[in-house]
Amino acid sequence: MSEKSGIRSNEEGTVSSPFEITSEVEETRRERFEKLYDTYVHTPVEIIWSDWRARIGAFILVIYLLMAIVGPSVVDPVRTGEGGALVQPFTTAEFPLGTDDQGRDLFAMTVYSARPMLIMMFSGAITTIAVGTGAGAVAGYRGGWIDNVVSAITDIFINIPGYPLVMTLSLLLPISGNPVLIGILISVMAWGGLSRKMRSQVLTLRNESFIEASRSIGQPSRLIVWKDILPHLMPYAMINLASTARRIIFTVAGLYFLGILPYGDPNWGVMLNRSYQAGAFYRPQALHWFLIPAVVIIVIGVGLVLLSQSLDRVFNPRVRARHEKRTDSKSPMEEL
Repeated sequence: MSEKSGIRSNEEGTVSSPFEITSEVEETRRERFEKLYDTYVHTPVEIIWSDWRARIGAFILVIYLLMAIVGPSVVDPVRTGEGGALVQPFTTAEFPLGTDDQGRDLFAMTVYSARPMLIMMFSGAITTIAVGTGAGAVAGYRGGWIDNVVSAITDIFINIPGYPLVMTLSLLLPISGNPVLIGILISVMAWGGLSRKMRSQVLTLRNESFIEASRSIGQPSRLIVWKDILPHLMPYAMINLASTARRIIFTVAGLYFLGILPYGDPNWGVMLNRSYQAGAFYRPQALHWFLIPAVVIIVIGVGLVLLSQSLDRVFNPRVRARHEKRTDSKSPMEEL
């Protein structure tokens, strides 16, 4: 047997299958870890940090996450009558954003609203991406009656008016203000369009050579979808994750503002609803009560838009290759 060729011969002198050829170089666990770190952590972070849009979007999102996670621990809970009615913003250190008509601190209300709103946003966005990507991948790859059934269900959800459907489901289901369930409920309005887009992406992949190779060696359909098709859909899914999160947060705030979703504790949509009912949008002394939750919603929407625009660079092969070449000369673990 020739060591250079790496092809092994059996006892009769015949050459074994080339598929039995193995590499003569074995990677250590550290090298595998460094490769995974460079591919999934170092390179994406470096690409994102090199884009000013991503830096601003990530900074905005981190501020909101800190407000949701740390804020309730350092800010006193909201209490009725703790201050005067309609205290103007930036006039006192005790109430930096002013108060509403019942003397409640708008800064505390904004901070305590962040956690449930972000939970609704992330749960709705993740559910939308998971259901839309999964349904589109299965329908596009399997075809036949499965494609017809999934496409029919998708068309039904696309054509049902979203707000009446959410209103009906919120009355029938015992969501009782649970932010996770509300986020999942909102995803009912969004997954159909994404499923259609994913299906069209899979239709272009199902006849590729690597898919044909997997089928030829007897791989089951579930493994082909999971290991071969879904990784190719992940870049498109991750880009849609940020834009879907923006739509979810706007939808949630709009539904609370319209009074469609039941509410108990205040959140940004409830603040808009109560300020609107009190006529804050045309009363100069109460205008801040209406503007503060509106600005908070707009700012997180801008941050998610900037982040989604920059995610395209993370999955661009040319950009990744350029940044990976920079890290080839020096181990990512050494840079730490």
